[in-house]
Amino acid sequence: MTNAKPVLVVGGTGHLGGKVVDELLARSKSVRALVRPGSDASKLKAKGAEIARGDMLDFDSLIAAMTGVDAVITTAAGYTRRDKRALEIDTVGNTNLAIAASRTEVRRFVLTSILTSDQTPNVPHFWHKKQAEDRLEQLGVPFVSLRPGAFFDQVTQFGGDPFEKKRLTWLGTATVPLTFVLTSDLAGYLGEAVDADVADGERIDIGWDRPVSMQDVAGIVSTIAGEPVRVRSVPSLLINAAGKVLGPFVPLVKDMTSMLAWFETGKYVADTSRQAEVFGPAPTPEDAIGRFARSLGH
Repeated sequence: MTNAKPVLVVGGTGHLGGKVVDELLARSKSVRALVRPGSDASKLKAKGAEIARGDMLDFDSLIAAMTGVDAVITTAAGYTRRDKRALEIDTVGNTNLAIAASRTEVRRFVLTSILTSDQTPNVPHFWHKKQAEDRLEQLGVPFVSLRPGAFFDQVTQFGGDPFEKKRLTWLGTATVPLTFVLTSDLAGYLGEAVDADVADGERIDIGWDRPVSMQDVAGIVSTIAGEPVRVRSVPSLLINAAGKVLGPFVPLVKDMTSMLAWFETGKYVADTSRQAEVFGPAPTPEDAIGRFARSLGH
């Protein structure tokens, strides 16, 4: 039997958001999904989610969607979906969500943030998440922010299936360690965060039990594949050069270049101690990469 008051998922048609919907339904939660007008909601309906048509840039639609809900989880990000309104979504849109949550008095707001977002004013889409956290706090919204590392299952498939291709493609230095997550694991933590025993305003790093470099990853993948897997890395000097040429004309390129420069510092590393306390032990890289391999049929 599902709980009466639904959890609103913002970004439910996305890859992460869809998995969050699945996690909530598996926990016998009623789910309401905010879906933009014109977007296909058939898969969400088939799963049993209630559909609320609206948009992060349409404040009234957010009030309507949040009215009567128990909690809100947002996975939405203009940057990651390459929306032409990315800047508005990540700034005005997140502000609208915070104000609407304040006015409708939701019990808990769960924000998908980004690891080290509070340290990176020069990486726009990171900093926008920090500003979203601050706005929720300023408005007195009871929230928890999960700050995941890089999505391993996305960044390692730039050049195709790494187990099949026997190759990993990386932008930057292959020996610099950083924190990764699996999308499916993060979805589980987001679903659990709705009722987790945490204080309002907590920011929780999410990742594996230790940072790994792409060269480390190649070693683990090689062991799983039973064959050598190499890393094809694009030097940071080339990335920086491209950023200088294209950045003034394409904001997305400037943003990505800034992010990759931050990765190069070696500071994109999670402290998973609080994650372990709230959600259980952080996965090891070996376990997570093994599960990722199995998800690809290996």
